Amino acid sequence: MYECVNPSHPDKVADRIAGAIVDLAYARAYNPRIAVEVLIGHGLATVIVESNVRISRNEIKEVVHRLAKIEKTKYKWVPQDKHLADNQSGLFRCGDNGIFKGVPLTSEELGLSVIAKDIYNRWPYDGKYILDESNRRFIICQSNAPSVLLKASYPTAEINPLGEWTGGSDVDSGATNRKLGSDMAQSVTGGGLHGKDLSKADVSVNIYAYLKAQKEKRPICLCCAIGDETVDGKPYGEIVAVARAYIKACGGFEKFAEWGLVGGPEPSQFFDLIK
Repeated sequence: MYECVNPSHPDKVADRIAGAIVDLAYARAYNPRIAVEVLIGHGLATVIVESNVRISRNEIKEVVHRLAKIEKTKYKWVPQDKHLADNQSGLFRCGDNGIFKGVPLTSEELGLSVIAKDIYNRWPYDGKYILDESNRRFIICQSNAPSVLLKASYPTAEINPLGEWTGGSDVDSGATNRKLGSDMAQSVTGGGLHGKDLSKADVSVNIYAYLKAQKEKRPICLCCAIGDETVDGKPYGEIVAVARAYIKACGGFEKFAEWGLVGGPEPSQFFDLIK
């Protein structure tokens, strides 16, 4: 059983805004420190940035308008906490406490990811999809799409149970890291995947564990404490390097946020980095 939302779902738009802001930080520094939280809905966006690089209000407003078509933005920038900054001085150390899982993707998860992208390519609007093979249920909720056309393409699916709808942030609010089940399938733990730089374990260790699970075809469970210099027997800098390569293959943090890990690049191209 797997639920997937597309990049125009309000929660994913919030993730994409956070990712675009992290991209701005990386345009200014090779190893910036940044954490972003975004809340959007009903004509208002609230953005909080903790970082060691400055990003202007106009840049934030441009990102929000481009991705959410929202004009009113509240923006707060604060410097990174000194203790967190000191943790990364000199070399990469684990940026947080956490438990992280990687789980091999199932045919159900891979299959729904392909279907979701196919639907979104034709109707790039707010949508959510569920595939439950064990109970023989396939549910499509796609806004701004004629149900008759969806039914013609997917005759076994339950289409828009409450009828056709419009969706978007005028109907529903969105917040960062609220759709991790879509991004990570069975690998969800306590940390958020989006809106953070590569020093954060929530990003780098999650990506590493996901790739290792696909390579070894078994669940991977890792834990770490803030300040750890090694994870899974590897220097933390090597974990970061794996994640950097993955984000680059996605096209940046904004593109990574569109579909998360389940819909990301082919994992096998990174297997040589997982030793």
